[in-house]
Amino acid sequence: MPDRRIPTAQVRRFLTTAFERLGLPTGDAATVADLMTEAEMQGSDGHGVIRLVPYARRIRAGGVNVRPDIRVVKEKAAMALLDGDNGMGHLVMKKAAEIAIAKARQCGIAWVGARLSNHAGPASLYPRMCLAHDMVGMYFAVGNANHLPPWGGLDMLLSTNPIAVAVPAGEEPPVVLDMATTVAAYGKVKAKAQRGESMPVGWMIDRQGQPLTDPKRAEQGFLMPIGGYKGYGLAMIVGLLAGTLNGAAMGSEVIDFNKDDTSVTNTGQAIVAIDPDAFGEVDEFKARVDKLVRELRASERMPGVDRIWMPGEQSHAKRLVNERDGLALPPALRQQLDQFASEMGIPPLQDH
Repeated sequence: MPDRRIPTAQVRRFLTTAFERLGLPTGDAATVADLMTEAEMQGSDGHGVIRLVPYARRIRAGGVNVRPDIRVVKEKAAMALLDGDNGMGHLVMKKAAEIAIAKARQCGIAWVGARLSNHAGPASLYPRMCLAHDMVGMYFAVGNANHLPPWGGLDMLLSTNPIAVAVPAGEEPPVVLDMATTVAAYGKVKAKAQRGESMPVGWMIDRQGQPLTDPKRAEQGFLMPIGGYKGYGLAMIVGLLAGTLNGAAMGSEVIDFNKDDTSVTNTGQAIVAIDPDAFGEVDEFKARVDKLVRELRASERMPGVDRIWMPGEQSHAKRLVNERDGLALPPALRQQLDQFASEMGIPPLQDH
């Protein structure tokens, strides 16, 4: 059964209705729905619509505050610390991005950290918000479950701890890097399991150090860091900046939100906004980005390579196609959404 494409507006309305029924105020429900739909549009299917049912499970179990008082608890000219009051991470980080952008406009740069947040979808959503203001955005987060041991160890004390950076360009698509500090994000493992697909060798190993390719056996092993011990070090540093610095969970304090629906996760995240205007003419900067992108893309290719891609360029292309043609949700996910709609007493997705 092929994946049927559904207009993005229908998906957005369905998600908004679902979150309203779960108790979020209408504006907050729409914000979360917008960002989840955006994740799906850019191809981040492990962080998009697939997350609705797990989010709903935690909300219904009382693990997430549906009416949070998200507030600044500490502040200086170019920084702020947000208390997310255990609200949906999408709401916390959207506010963090807005504060960072406003402060960067005054100071040239701003760093906003958050504690008592929750999972917020793909990392790139938030630095991308800076692009609309011709700013560079950077994002760091502590993952919501530990799937990575310290290098050479077996105790899983670190998470996928993602990094994302968005750089505006002129005529070219923006340069957007979105990466876990593991070879694959755990959301991709979940997506593989739902699709009934195997994982590539190198994503995970078991406790004996052998490759693990069955995503349904993921709990029997752990994710591999990028670049070996360097990825382990990077995951730790990101966790220190996004978690420990903010008074958020890190190490053994991290709550596995796949298994625990009631405990407060105290998720830590941070966003940085940089205004190129502090360094010179913004249009000149964007033109230099264009020049570099074109130089890299036009460089000599290895045999068999059809194209050199820039970070975020394929996601940009997916977004354009999905905006035009709608979202291709896999049959297993559509069935899950239909069952969820029936349980919640809301119209199924195809009826919107």
